Amino acid sequence: MNAGRAALAAALISLAVVLQASVFDAFAWDGVVPDLALLVVVGAALVRGGEFGMVTGFAAGVILDLAPPADHLAGRWALALLVVGYVAGRVRQDARPGTTPNATTVMVTVAACSFVGSSVFALTGIILRDPAVDFGELLQVIGISLVWDVLLAPLVLPVVMAAFRRLEPAR
Repeated sequence: MNAGRAALAAALISLAVVLQASVFDAFAWDGVVPDLALLVVVGAALVRGGEFGMVTGFAAGVILDLAPPADHLAGRWALALLVVGYVAGRVRQDARPGTTPNATTVMVTVAACSFVGSSVFALTGIILRDPAVDFGELLQVIGISLVWDVLLAPLVLPVVMAAFRRLEPAR
């Protein structure tokens, strides 16, 4: 990983977490806010691949785990976003070399990654007996998170993907 990509990833993750924890907190729907960090991870993985997506996901997850108002055990978002980076990176790897995924593929990837990431986060809460996780509300929270991510993806992903493509164009 070169320094430019690492700096861009750090800047985008920081911006996403700050916006997610402050500005988008006002738009919470049943306590669920849009997951901008997940969208940054998906965009990075779709452009740069699974390995970069996993590293970006882990970094974004650690920052989310430690950023106030974190009310859960640290490490849950790190694991969830690491898995998201892997899944989105597999989509890029399975595409033909030199091509970028089309809009339908990107939106399906966002929906799948949102479902997987939210599910991993929620299931680790159940396994670790986190008192904030109520099994009855689990599917509702995952569904709301999926809707938020799919609605914001057309606004966030083009910017994130263009930034990573522009930094180092494909050869």
